[in-house]
Amino acid sequence: MDLPRSVAHATDEIRALAEQYGVTWGEGPISYTVGVGVSAYTMNGHDFITPAYRQLRAKNPDATEAELGRLWTTVHPARALREALDGDVLENLAALRITGEGAWLDAVPRTVLPGGVLETTLLIDSSLGDPVEVIVGRTPYTIEPCGALLVPLTSDARVRVGGRAVDLASLVRQGERAWLTVRAGFPARWSVTGGDGQGWWPEGVPHKVDFHRRPYFHGDEVTLEVPAGEVSVAVTRGMEYGTAEVAVHLEPGERREVKLRPERLYDAAARGWYGGDLHVHLNWMGDAPALPDLAAAHQHGEDLHVLSLVAGNVAGARVYDREAFEHWVGKNLPWSDETHVARFGVEFRNDLLGHVTGFGLEGVPHRYHAGFVDADFPTNAVMLREFHQLGALTGYGHPFHTLIGEEDPPDGVLDAGRNCAAREIVADAALGLIDSLDVVTNSSNAATSLVYRRLLGAGNLLAAVAGTDAVLSISRRGTASSPLGWGRTYARVDGPLSVPAYIEAVRRCRTFATTGPWVELEVDGRGPGERMDVRPGRRVRVVVRTVGPEAELLEIRTADGVVAQGPPGELVAEVEVTESTYVVAVVTGPRHPRSLHQGGVFAHTSPVLLEADGRPVARKADVKWCLDWLNRLERLIGEFGRFEDPSELRPHLELYQQAREVYRSRLGMS
Repeated sequence: MDLPRSVAHATDEIRALAEQYGVTWGEGPISYTVGVGVSAYTMNGHDFITPAYRQLRAKNPDATEAELGRLWTTVHPARALREALDGDVLENLAALRITGEGAWLDAVPRTVLPGGVLETTLLIDSSLGDPVEVIVGRTPYTIEPCGALLVPLTSDARVRVGGRAVDLASLVRQGERAWLTVRAGFPARWSVTGGDGQGWWPEGVPHKVDFHRRPYFHGDEVTLEVPAGEVSVAVTRGMEYGTAEVAVHLEPGERREVKLRPERLYDAAARGWYGGDLHVHLNWMGDAPALPDLAAAHQHGEDLHVLSLVAGNVAGARVYDREAFEHWVGKNLPWSDETHVARFGVEFRNDLLGHVTGFGLEGVPHRYHAGFVDADFPTNAVMLREFHQLGALTGYGHPFHTLIGEEDPPDGVLDAGRNCAAREIVADAALGLIDSLDVVTNSSNAATSLVYRRLLGAGNLLAAVAGTDAVLSISRRGTASSPLGWGRTYARVDGPLSVPAYIEAVRRCRTFATTGPWVELEVDGRGPGERMDVRPGRRVRVVVRTVGPEAELLEIRTADGVVAQGPPGELVAEVEVTESTYVVAVVTGPRHPRSLHQGGVFAHTSPVLLEADGRPVARKADVKWCLDWLNRLERLIGEFGRFEDPSELRPHLELYQQAREVYRSRLGMS
């Protein structure tokens, strides 16, 4: 794809940043960016943040939590990583152990084809009480007493410690070259591994791995070099397909074509439902700055119907992909077709109040972020109103991170840190500024769905949607490097697929969000987003159906909690309506190869509203819970908000008061 001049220039700039600063692109002092710097080495369940925090606390024993939050640039990443790994060796990270008995390489051997050179990273790990000089290639490094350092390493380099050469023979094993061509008959996701489990990719393709650390790439009729011997090939195409696998044996120099086609588990579009991922970044730090062509390959390879690529900042003023958004605003991206549409959108980010997204904007907003390097001004509500004026679907991304109990007060998800939780949502929902909430997210689905149901019970009608926060410029980082669309918003669209039709369907709450299972909810034949005028005492028949091997438990919930649960397939229950309520379906399960979320399998529908004698849903307990939230939020913004002028606090307080008046008016409805 030929890039517009502004987009090409921005791409060149971030490539230069990546070359100068590595995967963080020079972004500033927050725990997230420090973690990204070593995230390629912490996908085996190693906890990096805890030792990094301990390191900060040891250096600054008297600092407050807020002060520690500003000191993350002082963390020594290699030392914290060494503690996190606790002696483990990774396939993508060799270790140079330096002790009083000598120095040696600790590594998982990687296969290299003739003429090839392995590029990897070396963790220099010294237990010596004195400084030591290490030379890697031609670069000298002075390692502090008991120090650690991460440095680039190639298999043809020479490494010397204290003047003595280190044997690098265990770093690689030599393989013989063969060629493999894979073909499915349509764009698909491929995973190719050698007999030792090492991944292989076509030339020029990012070496991406998913949450389960499986290597993958997209395309059809793709040829790649692989080692002779046993090679495993797997193919799938997003959550509507199963996985087909085959093992082949290749002789040295052999060329083999593998035709493999995954079985379709369900066809959402044939039923009038279209799946979308409403929160994806093209560029947002990482090892490989991405071009729009990569997003096109992902979308078609995953058969993802709707894609929102959001422009956003990280910790500073630079807004990645702003140039692309402003060039294509209001237009489908060039690879869109009748069943796949893509747009650039916006993530307006405030690290205290939450991140709001806009999909389908027809114009450019006046700003892109608050907080971080700016004051916490304006409120998110100001931007949400502007997004609506520009025709956008609005939502909150990765809303909540901390699980709380069903009966707990809101304090648990309103903790004091600036952790990007969606704190302002309770006010914005009351004022009709939010259309949706990411209940399937890279954060806590359980915590977010609990808040979502509280909002529904308090009289706020929001669509249940999914936003993965996948980052195409990151190749190895859990959910961030997983293929886009691992979580989807399925919306029932009237007529052909288009951005306006999809937005309308989501706004009408004709949706469910899922990590994989297909979910159907019917209440006396009505589906999500529909309202029923019900006389008190009437019984309604609720049916939930699922498709997909990963579902384990089905739940039917009302505002009173779980009213029925059972195994996957079909669940039927009768619900007596005594007062206005809602009905939703929830599907859960443990970790599964088809699910790319750390919390396991999860799906949640939007509600069917049951209005007793026509009265809207407004449960007293849920309304009071939201009022408690606003009171706590007012204290938080006063304590932790950052403002250039005291007058900037007033709009926040006025917003909360407007929301209180709405909720208080609903108490008379209960």
